[in-house]
Amino acid sequence: MTTEPHSFPRRHARTQRFSLGAPRSFTVAPDGSRVVFLRSGSGTDRANSLWVLDTEEGTERVAADPRALLGGASEDLSPEERARRERSREGGAGIVGYATDTAVELASFALSGRLFAAELRAGTARELPAPGPVIDPRPSPDGRHVAYVAQGALRVVGAEGEDDRALAEPESENVSYGLAEFIAAEEMGRSRGFWWAPESDRLLMARVDDTPVGRWWIADPAHPEREPQRVPYPAAGTGNAEVRLFVIGLDGPRTEVAWDRARYPYLAHVHWSAAGAPLLLVQARDQRSQLILAVDPDTGATRMVHADEDRTWLDLFPGVPCWSPSGQLVRIADEGGARVLAVGERPLTGAQLHVRAVLDVSAHDVLVSASAGAEAAGDAETGQVHVYRVNELGVERVSQEPGVHGAVRAGDVTVLVSATLNRPGSRVQVLRDGKPTRTVPSYAEDPGMSPRVTLTEGGARRVPCAVLMPRDYDGDTPLPVLMDPYGGPHGQRVVAAHNAHLTSQWFADQGFAVVVADGRGTPGRSPAWEKAIHQDFTLSLDDQVDALEDLAKRYPLDLSRVAIRGWSFGGWLAGLAVLRRPDVFRAGIAGAPVTDWSLYDTHYTERYLGTPAEHPESYAKSSLVTAEGLSSPAGPHRPLMIVHGLADDNVVVAHALRLSSALLAAGRPHEVLPLSGVTHITPQEQVAENLLLLQVDFLKRSLGVTTA
Repeated sequence: MTTEPHSFPRRHARTQRFSLGAPRSFTVAPDGSRVVFLRSGSGTDRANSLWVLDTEEGTERVAADPRALLGGASEDLSPEERARRERSREGGAGIVGYATDTAVELASFALSGRLFAAELRAGTARELPAPGPVIDPRPSPDGRHVAYVAQGALRVVGAEGEDDRALAEPESENVSYGLAEFIAAEEMGRSRGFWWAPESDRLLMARVDDTPVGRWWIADPAHPEREPQRVPYPAAGTGNAEVRLFVIGLDGPRTEVAWDRARYPYLAHVHWSAAGAPLLLVQARDQRSQLILAVDPDTGATRMVHADEDRTWLDLFPGVPCWSPSGQLVRIADEGGARVLAVGERPLTGAQLHVRAVLDVSAHDVLVSASAGAEAAGDAETGQVHVYRVNELGVERVSQEPGVHGAVRAGDVTVLVSATLNRPGSRVQVLRDGKPTRTVPSYAEDPGMSPRVTLTEGGARRVPCAVLMPRDYDGDTPLPVLMDPYGGPHGQRVVAAHNAHLTSQWFADQGFAVVVADGRGTPGRSPAWEKAIHQDFTLSLDDQVDALEDLAKRYPLDLSRVAIRGWSFGGWLAGLAVLRRPDVFRAGIAGAPVTDWSLYDTHYTERYLGTPAEHPESYAKSSLVTAEGLSSPAGPHRPLMIVHGLADDNVVVAHALRLSSALLAAGRPHEVLPLSGVTHITPQEQVAENLLLLQVDFLKRSLGVTTA
């Protein structure tokens, strides 16, 4: 199936959802003189270059151009680097990540498995001789060395390319040094496995042994001549990788960091700054208890700084725990029914804010990302995320216009990234002392369409919703409905941002009223809201139905023709909707669905459902392939399209195949669309384009919608 080159599906795929060409990954120099960032050359260019903005003069220059550095050669990525990018959902090319020294004068990055360094003041880049393939290079704080990982070994080289050597080499094929294990990168938000000391004389280094992890095979049926890929996958209730931590000096001696790894096996977060001893956040396997530990880097001994317990689970948050410059512990906690920022033992926020992340900590304040707390939330605040300055004197909002905002800060310079409903893409402003001084241009393409979206709430539980109508719809004729949720943890879809609703608007323009609903379990409202799905994911479906029925009282929705589509958790939700509530949903599209939660990973699944051995009833209730999963009230069997990438190593294709087998055995209608060579994301342009077109065709066929 093909379409015109300039259609929305083609442009959406070619521009990677209109994200190519937008500046990202900002770093601000401590003196505020430079802002470093990544950006590709156009809205269809995947290859990012490293840029430097002079904040005084307002001029930009390229510090590293991947095409020049590679001499026009194509990139060659190692399997380890491809896996890292899959964990971070990175679809770009060129320079996709970098790290700098403390002064932000030296940057290092890997390109095609080779090691490069860039002098950020001069705007020049050079290759450093290093055995490859190089992964995650990071300069020492003083800029004199670069540490990196190659073939599972942690190595260090002088910033001029001298004295390259291994600090730690793997003892077996199952051991690696300096890398994050699968679940740390996929579920904990920890993508790295080594950390420099502020004095640049030693490092903290993770040792990962995945011997205890079960092995799965991922084959490519479209190429039977290729050997299957053997991957360690820690499925729920099975063994995790063994993670240990060492302090290692540049001359090789190492000291193991000691904590109760039997009780707290998860190394969730590491922080090492000049403000205090190294900090670790370690979690129990059930994620109901965790410790913040301070490390003596000379002996490896640890002391407890803070302990948390929760009867459901403890969430992890970007940027914390960490030390303030004065040596106080900064953390985010669920206290008094709210998600608060605490400095020392004192909460500095209350129910008015739902704190999401710590962005920067200075001697004067803490910069945080937060949405309105449950008490303050309402239609006017639906989908908004703002940046706030918080200290003992109170709370000040940095971002002013309604929308979704993030920030990076150093000294008196803040880079504010803002997305709003009435403006395509994101605007990047450089603020000095809170006042805009510069704008970082974006080369992203204009989508050429603006969503006709209303942000509201639906149902007795005030479920956040986005309602989209066709842009040419001006009448009262009830429209067939497409529910378009993610609906699960860490996946907020109802946001006050223009580009977030482009695909939903395109579906609406095909003749549907599109509803996106963020029910219980989704982020952004309150701890109780997020934790309501404990041991029962199916509450997510209840909220979709409640929101839909309430919205039908205010919008022209034809409840006799309702379909649902989703990907990943949303794919599971779409399958659940068709199987459990055929009285409501007439058709569903389940993309990369988790059909059997015992096949999903430990850290995610056990947080919500416990282990399969301890809580089999929770797994059975949330499964699509058990007898309970396939049972539904009397009524017709509804058509279901199952879409899955055969190369997916996160939600493996076994999920889709088991569901198809169960549906076939039960005599239920369904279609299976296998995507050869596709992982959990669909970066291939033609695949991504035609996938949208095939979904519309299926929905129209299933709901009896005629094409105008």
